[in-house]
Amino acid sequence: MSHSTRLLNPILIVGCIIITVSFAVRASFGVFQIPIATEFGWLRTDFSLAIAIQNLAWGIGQPIFAAMAEKIGDRKAIILGALTYAAGMVLSAWSVTPFGHQMYAWLVGFGIAGTGFGVVLAVVGRASSDKNRSMSLAIVTAAGSFGQVIGAPTAEWLLSFLAWQQVFLVFAAAILGLVLTLPFMRAPQPVSKAELEESMGEILGKALRDPSYALIALGFFSCGYQLGFVTAHFPAFVTEMCGPIQPGGVLHSIGVTTTSALGAVAISLIGLANIGGTLLAGWAGKHFPKKYLLAAVYAGRTLAAAAFILCPITPLTVIAFSLVMGSLWLATIPLTSGLVAHLFGLRYMGTLYGIVFLSHQIGSFLGIWLGGRMYDIYSDYTMVWWIGVAVGALSTIVQLPIRENRPVAVVA
Repeated sequence: MSHSTRLLNPILIVGCIIITVSFAVRASFGVFQIPIATEFGWLRTDFSLAIAIQNLAWGIGQPIFAAMAEKIGDRKAIILGALTYAAGMVLSAWSVTPFGHQMYAWLVGFGIAGTGFGVVLAVVGRASSDKNRSMSLAIVTAAGSFGQVIGAPTAEWLLSFLAWQQVFLVFAAAILGLVLTLPFMRAPQPVSKAELEESMGEILGKALRDPSYALIALGFFSCGYQLGFVTAHFPAFVTEMCGPIQPGGVLHSIGVTTTSALGAVAISLIGLANIGGTLLAGWAGKHFPKKYLLAAVYAGRTLAAAAFILCPITPLTVIAFSLVMGSLWLATIPLTSGLVAHLFGLRYMGTLYGIVFLSHQIGSFLGIWLGGRMYDIYSDYTMVWWIGVAVGALSTIVQLPIRENRPVAVVA
């Protein structure tokens, strides 16, 4: 079975469906911050730590599920991921202690890994031709953004008439439904002649000795820090820190009457803007050096975060920041995964990208946990924002020495 010369194919479509649902649920957790903390009288750190653990488990699980997919098959790995994800959601729905949520977050995180980018991007990458690969990876990444567009508002809407526990159960059912799409998920294994003679251990050793691989991982750390913090804390940040929504204004006229609703809408706007930004990154990755594009994305995020925290927090600045940050949100993923495939080949792309993604999720863990911890100590998020600005600037710099070479000739 050869890789497809068409951009749109069944594997790409199914990959988009899986990523959309997985990310819709994952992106909604920030909406539950206040309802869960309020019901049980917890500190902000308690539920923040559960989300942070979830992101760390996602990072640890990503190379595990990617390697599993390369050994036992993509579909079996995705089924296991969906079952684990749903189990974590169901158990979390009945948990009444911070420790319980934090323990079940490991299941949710591993489930996201099994239904997330590491496995799905590798399948789609193998199913795509050299000509279409960069754009195919961007389309799947944009599907994750679409999941973010619908995830937080859906959770906010469901919470208007269901308890948060019931919303968790609804999301668990949606995740289990992904298994029905898997009969269409079968990809070829296009690899170069050299790769056919290399074991996973040899390719991993080659990557780990390559300074460029370490720089890619280091840059991805700040991506995770910024995305993790914003996803988990931005709805609560907007709810508590933003100026009031004025009656008679545009937002009020379309039904966004509270800062709580604006927080959910902000996450949705980030995802919406990112659809265009990610597709643009996929197109640009085909025509320009990926390392310079990554440096530009990290620089843009850093400047946007600095400008936002220096300005008064108003509905207008929240919307402006959401649109700017959204256009750069997941643009790093098709560029990073494409760069990994370009440097080290397609055969073990999932595992190699998964290891890089672990760095991303360590950053996510720190961003989410520090957000909750700093809030409990200082009652605001200012320090966490400036740490994000600093690590973003560092990531911009470390992209520049990457040696973007070793094009891989792919054969069926």
